[in-house]
This record gives sequence, structure tokens and C-alpha cells, in this order.
Amino acid sequence: MKKLQTKNVRETAMELLEAIEKNQSYSNLLLNNAIKKNEIDQKDIGLLTELTYGTLQRRMTLDFYLKPFLAGNKKIESWVNQLLRLTLYQMVYLDKIPDRAAIYEAVEIAKRRGHKGISGMVNGVLRNIQRKGLPDPEQIEDRVKRLSVETSHPEWLVKRWADQLGFEETKKMCEINLTAPLQTARVNEVKASREECLSLLQEEGFEVEPSPFIPVAIKCLRGNLANSRVFKEGLITIQDESSMLAAYALGGNPDEKILDACAAPGGKTTHIAEKLQNTGQVISLDLHEHKVRLINDNADRLGLTNIKTNALDSRKVQEHYEKESFDRILVDAPCSGLGVMRRKPDMKYTKKEEDLYHLHKIQRNLLDAVSPLLKKGGILVYSTCTVDKEENQHVVHAFLKDNAEFEGDLSVQERMPNAIASLIDGFELQVLPQDIGSDGFYISCLRKKVQ
Repeated sequence: MKKLQTKNVRETAMELLEAIEKNQSYSNLLLNNAIKKNEIDQKDIGLLTELTYGTLQRRMTLDFYLKPFLAGNKKIESWVNQLLRLTLYQMVYLDKIPDRAAIYEAVEIAKRRGHKGISGMVNGVLRNIQRKGLPDPEQIEDRVKRLSVETSHPEWLVKRWADQLGFEETKKMCEINLTAPLQTARVNEVKASREECLSLLQEEGFEVEPSPFIPVAIKCLRGNLANSRVFKEGLITIQDESSMLAAYALGGNPDEKILDACAAPGGKTTHIAEKLQNTGQVISLDLHEHKVRLINDNADRLGLTNIKTNALDSRKVQEHYEKESFDRILVDAPCSGLGVMRRKPDMKYTKKEEDLYHLHKIQRNLLDAVSPLLKKGGILVYSTCTVDKEENQHVVHAFLKDNAEFEGDLSVQERMPNAIASLIDGFELQVLPQDIGSDGFYISCLRKKVQ
């Protein structure tokens, strides 16, 4: 099959954007499939990724810019709308692509996909924007609406965050959500030290540095660590820094029995197993067989033999395990994922406010199901990759109110990395994306009273 040329990269991006919006499909999966299916040249993968994610990330802002220039047009076909967004994204946000080149390619795609009328309309709209300039979001008086448009976050979400976190923190979070995150990895200390891994990765040509926040974390400035020998030989795991904090909060001593109740794809399970120095046992559960296989694959790659997996709905865990049989339990609960928007920009447009209340019930059911399995004096960690209080503090505080045998565990501070100390509030930790440049993440550490 002939390799795609750069001009067709734009058409591929347009088709991806249309599929993402129409089918509410995951952008990362569609992008990877498109790269394989179309045999896209290595040098063009970066452009395709930038065009797809960038246009998706800025969709509401681009629509605000386009709106006055589309006023006279009747209902526009979906693909034409995506083409206009895509082209305007290049004109506004990509310095290396001249406007004339972006417009020319858009008109050519419109000719191939539509008819003369459509290509004329596309050309007219884009040339008009060139002549008249973009509308200014500063004209929007309401600051919540203005921030919504400027950072392309739904207004209900901006308002909700502003009420919970304050406007300034919300503004910082919305702005950082528009930037691509760095890839980070966790060192498998059973096999190697961080210094050894850094040295080996540099020998392979990767640009890496130690994380200033997490002692076992490495930041990758250039390259994909999943392609490294260091990864393939099980010396590292690709994982976000915030996510690594769950195993720190949980802790663990040699030969303990630990339950990871919602474990796939196994990042936290394997971190816990490494912290036990491959002793004891980590029981790792997930609802789906294929996801359990991912956990097993990760454990095998890392050379960890203290993990036992089970495909199981954790809400039915009492039917399979005895009461008070675990020293520690991690519930990394299903959540809205609002903390990982930098990685999944399409999420902004598909989540609804009522989803958060539905998830609250599932999260609470999980805690109620697993808590009887914890030994007296044992540690229970509840975590999510979201930043919303409905799924975080409200769930935990309601659980504590109804379960007098549990209390907040203030000793969590002693187990956490020193650089994180300022973010800990008693027995809880809310990491916002702007705090350490990582995913938004919540952790609560509880202890079952001895008496």
C-alpha cells in the first residue's frame, strides 16, 4: 500500500474527528488504528496526532471563532464542520503551517469529498476569517462562560469546578488540560534502581530525567518508553506519577496479603507487589477476563510472582473471600476520569453532570462490599482519577459516617514522598493537574479500628 502523503494526513484527521464525534469513540484507539490501517509514514504520525488531538482539545473555542462566519450557511454537513475546525486550528495554533497552505489543502479536500459549492463555501469562510480576524472571547462578560470558551470546557463543568475549587484553581486546571502530558514511568525496584534505569534509557537514546516528586518515577522528554529494551525487560512500567501515589498511601510489609479490588490494567497491583519485594500475596480483581489477562501480562513482564488474579465483580467479593482476611485493601474505583482530560480530550464533550451521581453509588457500593474483608488495624485506600468532590470526599465521608469501625488514617503522611507533603490534608490527598504536572487524582486513607 502506498504511504500517505502529508496532504492526506489532514483528510485522515478530518475522518478521525468525524468518527470520534459521531460514535463517541475513544480518540486514542481510533488514532492508533488509523496509523496502522493507512500505513502512515513515521514522519507524518506527529502531524496527524497534533491535528487530531489539537482540534479535539480546542473544539469549543474553534466553534466560537467560526460561528459568526457561518451565520448565512444552512445546515453544514458533519465532515465539512470538522474540516473547517481542523483548518482553523492550523491557522490559529500551528506556526509552522502557513495559512495559505492550510486553506489550499482544505479546499482540495472539499473538492474531493463534496462539490464545487462546498469547496467554494470552505474557501470563502476561511478567507473571510483571514481578512476580518477572529472574534475575541474577552467580549463575554460572564467569567465562567468566558473561561469555558477560552479553554474549551463545558460550562457546567467550569461552574462546578469553580464552586468546588475556586475560580483561579479552575482556570489553572482548564489551561493545563489543553497541554500534552509528559510520559512517565515507574522503576521496578525488584530488578533495578532508578539510576540504573536512567543510564540504560539514555544509552538507548531516550531523553529522560528523574521525577522531582516521586522517588521511583522517571520523566521522558523524548521518545516512547514502551518501545525501549528497559520496558520490554521489565525494569519499568508506564504509569502517571499521581497514580503511583496510591501504592505509597497503601504501604505494605513483607508477606502481607493485599487486595486490589479494581485492578486492570495492573499498574497499581504491580507497584504494590514490588513494594512487598515480591513476597506475600496481592489478590488482583477485575470484572473482565480480557483485562485480567493484561494484569497477568504485566506481572510476567516484570517478573513478579506474588500476584494472583481473578475475574470478579468486586461488589460480590464477600462470596469469594473470608472476612478480615486482608492486611490492606486498595479500591481504585471506577470514576468519571475528569483528572485525565489531558490524555482523553474527547471526554470533555461526552460526560454529563448526572454521571457523577450515578458513579457515586457504584463507588460507595464497592467500599461497602470490600470493607468487611479488612483485618482490624488494617489500611483501606480509596482512590480515583477525578477531581470532583461528589466522587471523592463525599463518598469517603459518607462511608465514615455509616461505618464507625473506620477512621481517617493520619499516618499516611509518613508513607508519602516528601515532595507531596504539602498536598496532604489529614488523611486525604487531592492532586490537581497543575500541582505536579500529572493527572488529577484523589486518595483517601482509612484504618479499621482495633477495638
